[in-house]
Amino acid sequence: MDMQPSPHQAVFEAVLVRLAPQDRARVDALAASAAAKAAEAAPHWDFEMPAKAVDALLGPETSDDVRRGLVAAWMLQLPGRVATLDLPAAVTALYPYWIEQVAGFLDKAEGDYDFDHWSKDVRFSLVLSVPGAKSQVIDLSSPLGPKQVVQHALQGRGVQPLVRYLAAGAKREPWLEVHTESRWLRGFNEEGWNDAWATAAELCRARPELAGMIGSSWFYDPPLTEISPRLAYLRLNPLNGGAFMVHQGPGEIHTLRAGTASASRKALIDSGEYTARSWLMVWPRKELIAWADRRKAEAV
Repeated sequence: MDMQPSPHQAVFEAVLVRLAPQDRARVDALAASAAAKAAEAAPHWDFEMPAKAVDALLGPETSDDVRRGLVAAWMLQLPGRVATLDLPAAVTALYPYWIEQVAGFLDKAEGDYDFDHWSKDVRFSLVLSVPGAKSQVIDLSSPLGPKQVVQHALQGRGVQPLVRYLAAGAKREPWLEVHTESRWLRGFNEEGWNDAWATAAELCRARPELAGMIGSSWFYDPPLTEISPRLAYLRLNPLNGGAFMVHQGPGEIHTLRAGTASASRKALIDSGEYTARSWLMVWPRKELIAWADRRKAEAV
């Protein structure tokens, strides 16, 4: 499917026009080399690595205006990048919505560029991540080594994930990885997440080299089935579709995120009754595609 020029091209061009002359010169000079550095860093477990690689090239004194200018320059090139990848229609159909969101964000942006937003915009504008649904993006090249799966077993949490990992091809890579986009949460619901997982299945179908899909979050934590039953689908739907879970452990960021959107969860965390823990969701390609096929059949 060919990508047509975006109707929001004028917004991205305006972001570049607003730059100070020296900043525009830096963007023009570094856009290609920064893109190459980001792409080189993309096959890493840390989705922020492409942004970190670009920051290393730019230097510590670089302004956020330059960063926004780079994203705008890359967004102008996005249709051409997408057209070279032969992405499934389930992905390309989402681009108009996502381009509109990024354009709106850059058009109004000023002041600090939140690092999470910068990290996701680097990946998206360079097609290192692609749209999964209205609130989810999917990284195209994530690793999944055995360490976490082995640790899960050694912690006495069961050997079944290790068995499933070996059956899925052990060190076979890459995997897709799904992330939530906190700026645009209208699709953060059961239907939206099912759409994102189905999009991942279509990517796996189109790319035989992909091992499947992974995701890492506090919302895969088993106690949330009782604590926050409205979020139970996030864990149960993948499990019912053939995924398995690997314990990763507690952490400050998981505590912060788990308590931000729910006063009741925050109260349980503050009282010590609940400790938020991150889990890795692993959905091997065979099981993921089979789940998506069943979903399609049930919708007929």
